[in-house]
Formats: sequence, structure tokens, C-alpha cells
Amino acid sequence: MQDARSHTVPVESTTDTSDDKEHLQVLWQSYKSNGDAVAKEELLLHYLGLVKYIVRRMMPKYSSFNEYDDLLNCGMLGLIDAVDKFDLQHGVQFETYASTRIRGEIIDYMRSQDWAPSSMRKKLNAISSAYEQLESRNGRHPTDDELAREVDMPVASVQKLMATNHMFNLVSFEDTLRTGFSATEIAAPEDETPENVLLRNETSKLLAEAIEMLPEKERLVITLYYYEDLLLRDIAELLGVTESRVSQIHSKALTKLRAKMQKVV
Repeated sequence: MQDARSHTVPVESTTDTSDDKEHLQVLWQSYKSNGDAVAKEELLLHYLGLVKYIVRRMMPKYSSFNEYDDLLNCGMLGLIDAVDKFDLQHGVQFETYASTRIRGEIIDYMRSQDWAPSSMRKKLNAISSAYEQLESRNGRHPTDDELAREVDMPVASVQKLMATNHMFNLVSFEDTLRTGFSATEIAAPEDETPENVLLRNETSKLLAEAIEMLPEKERLVITLYYYEDLLLRDIAELLGVTESRVSQIHSKALTKLRAKMQKVV
């Protein structure tokens, strides 16, 4: 299995030509040497796709409770911070460094929102219980319509709650990992101590082991989402289930992983 650090920093593959790379290098040199505002603007526009990619992966398409533009704006703040603080001398790919900053800004924003008040948690528990009962009764995964009828709620409300649960678990899981992974490791490698390196390596190893212990379907979803960089809708199509079902499997897996990781970080 790959280094578990890749779970938290999805990096969009690039198709820049040699001319593009040369132009980017000129922009970076111009901005870092002279504070060229035009060069900075061009850099931000160039890496906007990275922000959109990260937001799409973190936000299920049916999440109407939080507008896409809100997360995109947060991601842009992370990108701006990354462009300002990136050190060309460290020899680290900017996309890797920026992904950490972008995700961190989005996670901080999510944490500041009231994702799951007690009343919502009760509804989420009711939906989870109904799902298990339907699955046991029918011998298959229930559809969103069946689940909505079982809990006597509109389908849209059930999907919204399940998406909220996905985001709640995602934020909690990311927070747990950020406790174990140093946020400064890419920004300032010279400040790393042997203790930090050891902690990061041990956390990465324990995370990989925890993933291997998941049930097959949960492990598959985690692998496809984090290792193969697939969106939830792509995983749903691959597995022949609804996107909300994949979201639930993903959330359940993150809950288990978070519980294991909290014991060691």
C-alpha cells in the first residue's frame, strides 16, 4: 500500500508543456523577486483548477446545505496563502504544498460551521438504523426512496442529512490526521525534528494498517477515493449503487478510522 500521507493531499495531475513550465517559472521568479502583482494573478488563475478539484472531492454534489462557492472561496484563500508563502528553494512541488493549504482552509471553515447539532444527530442515527433494518429485511442496499419512506422524510432531506454526515465525518477525520501529520513539514522542512519525522511515519503506518482492517467494501471505497482519486459519483457508478450509499460507506469507514487513529495521535 502507498504512503498514507497521500490520503490527505490529493494532487491534480498536470499536463503542462515545457513552454508552460518555463512560463510558470518566469511568473514565480517575477513574483518572488519583485512582488509582481500581475504575475501573482496569473499564478492564481493557473492553479484555480487545483482548488476546484479539491472542492469537488470534498463536497458531494447533493450538498445543498453549503454552497459550492463558499468552499471554493475558502479554497482560494488557501491558494493565495500558499502562493505567498511558497519557497522556490525547497524543491517541493507547488501542487503538493498548495493542496495542504487549500484543504486546511476548507476544513477550518467546515469546522466553524454547526455541522451536526444534537437534533440533527438524532435524525442521522434514525436514518442509519433504518438503513440497517431495510438492508437486513430485503437482503440488499435500500434505495434513497425506500429509506425516505422508512423514516417518513422527503428524499431530498434524507440525502441532505447523509451528505451532512459525510462532511461531519470527513472534517473529524481530517482533524485527527492533522494532529499526527505536521502542517509545517512541506513549508519548512529544515524545522523538522527527528521526533516529528518519527511521529509522521508511525501515523502513516498505523493509518495504512487501520485501512487494511476495514470490511472489504469500506476498504474498497477508501482505496478508490483516496488512492485512485475517484469522486463519490464515480465510485457509485463503478459499484452500481447510489452516490448517497457510497457516501454512507465512506462515512462509516472514516468513523472507524478516526476512532482507531485517536488512540495513537
